[in-house]
Amino acid sequence: MIKKLIPFIVVIVLVVLIVSVFLLLASKNQMIVIKENNLQKLPYELVVNKYQDSDCGMVIDDLRDVSQVISPSGKTWFFHDHGGFVKWLDDKPFRDEAVIWVMSRDSKRYIDASLAFYSLTDETPMGYGFGAYEKKANGRVDFDTMRLRMLRGETLNNPHIRKKLLGK
Repeated sequence: MIKKLIPFIVVIVLVVLIVSVFLLLASKNQMIVIKENNLQKLPYELVVNKYQDSDCGMVIDDLRDVSQVISPSGKTWFFHDHGGFVKWLDDKPFRDEAVIWVMSRDSKRYIDASLAFYSLTDETPMGYGFGAYEKKANGRVDFDTMRLRMLRGETLNNPHIRKKLLGK
């Protein structure tokens, strides 16, 4: 009986250790995971290595592909890859009322995510490939197309999509 429980116990111990390490690092570095009371729904000016991605938990160490999702109540979550906010937001009850800001690679400022154009082939922190741009150009898609591709798994992390888009 005990031998049957050992794999289950090992998995639970590993999960607890991983969660503990993330929590310890977050509290040690005083990482910001969420900010409240953003009633004006404007993007915060982020500082590298001070914010934590709300989807994957990694430290945001590059601002090139950051995004911020603000709920109707003013809670703000932070992401270091635009694909991450799409995945994270998909099951939230406020998904259609959220204000979303993305950092534009061409203008280097925050823009409304729904007005941005997205590359399918940029190198991004989580490898999804969706760099945001203010200006439309060949090969860039609108927000709804990017969102649909992300939710379908049509990202550079998919070997078939990678080969189709990059030939690799």
